[in-house]
Amino acid sequence: MKKPQRTPISRFDSLSKKKFVSSKRSEPGDKIQVIVDRKKEKGILLDSYDRGVLLLKLENGYNIGLKKENISEIKVLKRKKKKVEEEELKLSGKKPIIDFYLTGGTISSKLDPETGGVKWLIDAKELFSMYPSIFDIADIRVKTPFLKASENMDSKDWIRLAKLVGRSLNDNNVKGVIISHGTDFLHYTASALSFMLGKLNKPVVLTYSQRSSDRGSSDAQLNLICSAHMVLSDIAEVMLVGHASINDDYCYALSGVKCRKMHTSRRDTFRPINCKPIAKIWADGKIEIVDNNINKRAKRKIEIDAVFNEKVGLIKFYPGQEPSILDYYMKKKYKGIVVEMS
Repeated sequence: MKKPQRTPISRFDSLSKKKFVSSKRSEPGDKIQVIVDRKKEKGILLDSYDRGVLLLKLENGYNIGLKKENISEIKVLKRKKKKVEEEELKLSGKKPIIDFYLTGGTISSKLDPETGGVKWLIDAKELFSMYPSIFDIADIRVKTPFLKASENMDSKDWIRLAKLVGRSLNDNNVKGVIISHGTDFLHYTASALSFMLGKLNKPVVLTYSQRSSDRGSSDAQLNLICSAHMVLSDIAEVMLVGHASINDDYCYALSGVKCRKMHTSRRDTFRPINCKPIAKIWADGKIEIVDNNINKRAKRKIEIDAVFNEKVGLIKFYPGQEPSILDYYMKKKYKGIVVEMS
């Protein structure tokens, strides 16, 4: 069966040869009104992979598909906001410099009143306008290598991020690196960077938010402030920094290779696994070291080993399991297999 060609909705208006009328050329993200079978439907225009169907997100949050042949009119009610080009935040020249990498996740999102869901912030200034107190601690150089939900990231993103972070660490003007990230697979990125960056010369901190930055209950404020304090410390490790409890009292710094998300919504979702936290951090800058077996800041260049082999399988073993499953991995020329068992 031949796969249908993708047709951008921006060309949708010109596809119909019948009684179809459009006041303006509509684009994905526009709020529109559609006359279909003499009935009005209002919603947000979505992209479509089907030439004969228009996808519309209704005000109640549901999506519907409307056959092109039944549409007699499209009226643009409101244009989507155009993306504002990100401007570099000004540096004071009087404070230590932190390179801040925005990669996506809830911390880089806000409520979209048109859809009821969340969407990416327009730019970094929008994030830091909500949390300006981080600029009392350091000058921030913002970099946006990509914006992705963490569950959509893979080894290619880890490699790219490791190379970029490595350049920052080898820049004598930079005191350390903060990476904002989605929570679902954050511990995967933290672990990958721990191995790819090797023995560090400066701190690398990954942080997050369980609730979007425009919500009053957002945990981003404390996480960002504590991350900045930790990046300026002498602990040169890949660390995950976030709430230590459900309250806004202090944060934990956790080892990048020994932490995991343990809850879907709690502020203190990340916990240390089979170890203690590296440190406790308070918003006023106080840091209490918990684990003294850590690498310290040093004046040296790091060597980046940003490679990853995806030909490694993970098998969950259970009683009576067929050993023939191993034949699949051999056929696919996997380099190794991890067997998970009790």
